[in-house]
Amino acid sequence: MKKNRWLMLVHQIPRTPSYLRVKIWRRLQRIGALPIKNSVYAMPAGEQAFEDLAWVAREIEQGGGEASICEASFVHGLRDDQVEAAFKALRDSDYRVIAAEARRVASARPSKTDDAGASMADEIERLKRRLADTTAIDFFKTGARAEAAKAVAALDRGPDEGKRRHTPTMRDLKGKTWVTRRDVFVDRMASAWLIRRFIDRSARFKFVPGKRYEARKGEMRFDMFGGEFTHEGDRCTFEVLVERAGLDDPGLTAIGQIVHDIDLKDSKFERPEKAGIERVLEGIVLAHADDKTRLDRSAPIFDDLHSLMGKRRRR
Repeated sequence: MKKNRWLMLVHQIPRTPSYLRVKIWRRLQRIGALPIKNSVYAMPAGEQAFEDLAWVAREIEQGGGEASICEASFVHGLRDDQVEAAFKALRDSDYRVIAAEARRVASARPSKTDDAGASMADEIERLKRRLADTTAIDFFKTGARAEAAKAVAALDRGPDEGKRRHTPTMRDLKGKTWVTRRDVFVDRMASAWLIRRFIDRSARFKFVPGKRYEARKGEMRFDMFGGEFTHEGDRCTFEVLVERAGLDDPGLTAIGQIVHDIDLKDSKFERPEKAGIERVLEGIVLAHADDKTRLDRSAPIFDDLHSLMGKRRRR
């Protein structure tokens, strides 16, 4: 008997209150569940999927309904490859809508920073969140993802996206205050470590809200809207920093792949270290609300990881 590939939620929701059915439907959409029948939804088997479905089942039961979760394999009728294709079709549709929205926003971009510009920044942030949410439930790496990521990333580059960015020298990057969004996590943690370890040991950091922020004299923005260093195409900020600072280092390349897999949630490089590093960084975030403390606590982790990755390459 083949291993069960799916988790199935089977539920029965009472007719009243009427909002409960809509609430549960929206919740299932957000976690990426696939409707098989009216009251049957599927997810690829895994711990996260079980946790997500368990929360939905609990909501159904608290609303007076019934819900069961089971492991399943398709042995008649639907085939596994057909179910996988249905998941991909859902995400492809989501990505195409995001790409179309991004192109619409790009074509309507105002030429100056004004109230319209601020509204545009909000739209771009909304699209980034929508892309991240969709990527998180793209269980089978659908083909339309790259198109959506490219369209959204182009918004950060502005109307001159076709022009090559100025490649700074190390001298350009020294003595700066590096500005990023508050509540730092993996990409910003790793990028800050990279800046202080390989670019400017005396670098200072400033944390600001995620809305539009105009850099002041002596400031360099990273991993934020309009930043001098931020996501480009399907690359995370850490990868962009390594490339544009001209850092040819196998250890940094490996760390960039780990950070990419965690930050973009696409398992592009399928690094085996991903899960462990992600858990450690999540622990730091849970234990420390202060962004400076998060950078200080994560830096030794990246130091040791860099040493390990460099040694592996030299063997």
